[in-house]
Amino acid sequence: MKSGPFVTLLAIAAFATSVQAAPPKPAPDATPPAKPKLIVALAVDQLSSDLFNQYRARFTGGFKRLATGAVFALGHQSHAATETCPGHSTILTGSRPSRTGIIANDWQNPALERKDKEGKPTFDTYCAEAPGPVGSAASPYIVSVANLKVPTLGDRMKAADPASRVVSVSGKDRAAVMMGGHKADLTMWWDGKGYTSYLNQLDRIPPAIAAINARAAAQIAAAAPVPLPKQCAAYSRAVALSDRVSVGTLQPRKAGDASGWRTNPQFDATTLDVALAAMATHNLGRNAGTDVLAISFSGTDYVGHAFGTEGAEMCTQMVTLDADLARLFTKLDASGIPYVVTLTADHGGTDAPERNRQNGFPAAERADVMLSARASGTIIGQKLGLTGSALLGRSTFGDFYLAPTIPAEKRAEALAAALAYYKAHKQVAAVFAGSELKAAPTPVGNASEWSLLERAKASYDPERSGDFIVLLKEFVTPIPAPAPGINATHGSPWGYDRRVPILFWWKGISGFEQPNPVETVDIMPTLASLIDLSVPANEIDGRCLDLVFGKNSNCK
Repeated sequence: MKSGPFVTLLAIAAFATSVQAAPPKPAPDATPPAKPKLIVALAVDQLSSDLFNQYRARFTGGFKRLATGAVFALGHQSHAATETCPGHSTILTGSRPSRTGIIANDWQNPALERKDKEGKPTFDTYCAEAPGPVGSAASPYIVSVANLKVPTLGDRMKAADPASRVVSVSGKDRAAVMMGGHKADLTMWWDGKGYTSYLNQLDRIPPAIAAINARAAAQIAAAAPVPLPKQCAAYSRAVALSDRVSVGTLQPRKAGDASGWRTNPQFDATTLDVALAAMATHNLGRNAGTDVLAISFSGTDYVGHAFGTEGAEMCTQMVTLDADLARLFTKLDASGIPYVVTLTADHGGTDAPERNRQNGFPAAERADVMLSARASGTIIGQKLGLTGSALLGRSTFGDFYLAPTIPAEKRAEALAAALAYYKAHKQVAAVFAGSELKAAPTPVGNASEWSLLERAKASYDPERSGDFIVLLKEFVTPIPAPAPGINATHGSPWGYDRRVPILFWWKGISGFEQPNPVETVDIMPTLASLIDLSVPANEIDGRCLDLVFGKNSNCK
């Protein structure tokens, strides 16, 4: 047979014709999973989408399995107050903080004067405390779910089927409380000395927890160094944040340092041990109804605050948490229980500004201390002829309140002066009066493109929010100066704090990647659809996400 350009063209044409004549068969439509006996809802405190994507190719354990399921890499904690308590309140309620009432980790209540540890007046209210009477001590507080205004998935499940069991475990009380809800059978958290629960649930704590707490105490008492995973060697570079603080390399923790232990991989591993013990004791997945196991891993947040997001400390945290999640999956698989897992985060985070500047981002900076409520309130009070600070607040951003000592005839003038003060500051992106937020419509549509007003509206509760809200400019860290244990943070309305991964996995799932934005409030109605639990649309802010490939859908 002759060869040449003409023959070659004929061959290419024949191949093209054959391809057109025999197109590949479409993938078969997937079907929703059988009704699971156990829902495992996971949260990783401060796991931004940026951090997840940064390490995604390196995961070999539990994260890798989750990445074979339904992956919404551009999830959003859509509100402005991106903190632990508000973020956790959205995950299993389907509602934003404006509806849950959890506007921040703590807020001010000018009508409730109490005493701090030193006996001085305070107006602080912690998001997960039982409200105390006027004059009572604000700390130590009694852990409570009373401030959460809406039901969780577990609450709704138990209302529909009392046979359902709900267990929630975390390294932080506020995380366990917000995911567990009002009717949880057991809610457990680390209190600095051991894992504990509400007073009326102490008898439900598994006997194995005593041994786990003893092991944690032994770990705290020792000063064992954390080995550096070989894949983290490239991240090990010392960065001086100040004369007193250096980050970037794994440093040995001092013996007896209970606070420092929370940045050790042993912390999340211990939280998982507690959760698995509770799962076994309460027979989760083996009861008549569908059960819920909620676990929030707090270590990533403590590492992020203490050391930032770009050093050997965070790399080690990601590697070891990946292994913890693999251990969880091994236990779930061995149980033989039909289960569904979802994982997300309460908020994201950004690196310490000093390292950001060294790594090619000179715009990063720390907030001016004169943005604090004490500093600005004192200046405003002096201008108005008032004694003391005119403002209440806990930071350089967020909710600010007029002090209750301001006379009624001067309150409008004080508010106007405060708004002018903050609007004039070069580090402030926006200032919204409470009246402006109250009048604003509820935000809808693509959360990544909401205005700052819409983001703040999603955090606004007229009963609890401030007289005005201050949002700092992008890449302004609200911590004025670095200090041991608190160098980087979150809480802003910007993408690095709002973007979080949302992942779903079950055995046999036909995985896919969805790059378009969704919200954490979509998780609860999605899980509800998998167990045929009806949730009235007008009671939540989220929507059901279709997790089933093809024409079939889990959303009814």
